[in-house]
Amino acid sequence: MSKIDIELLDLESAIKLGIDNWSEWGCEVSKFDWYYDKSETCYILEGDVLVITDHEKVHIRDGMLVTFPEGLKCIWDVRKPIKKKYIFND
Repeated sequence: MSKIDIELLDLESAIKLGIDNWSEWGCEVSKFDWYYDKSETCYILEGDVLVITDHEKVHIRDGMLVTFPEGLKCIWDVRKPIKKKYIFND
């Protein structure tokens, strides 16, 4: 079982990782099921979400670099509108 990996990271450091070249996604307050068919790394620009899996609950907010493992099934409980930059990992 892979876990969600989280690291606090300031915007300057995230830009050095190349987030300016990543895709952008956002959504309003909502709750939905999600499945990661590929590993994804994202940087949270703004927002607040609780990601719930069978094994953990992870609170994600702005300033976090998050990696979701391939094959992860979860529920996204978006508590404040979220905006993120993301990239799929090979």
